[in-house]
Amino acid sequence: MPVSTEELLDKTNSVYKLVILASKRALELNEGSPKLIESDSKKISTVALEEIKAGKIGIKEKKK
Repeated sequence: MPVSTEELLDKTNSVYKLVILASKRALELNEGSPKLIESDSKKISTVALEEIKAGKIGIKEKKK
């Protein structure tokens, strides 16, 4: 299932945060971390984006 940019930006509020989050999660998946969702995709990057869309992973903001 394709993931739209608008849906993803609603989760992160920043394209830069989205790219960092997706790349870190893709690295985790590549190293053997289990998928947090059911996905038919063979591409790790797509699985990472689908997990973000589903709200399974996100960014914790540091308190100042």
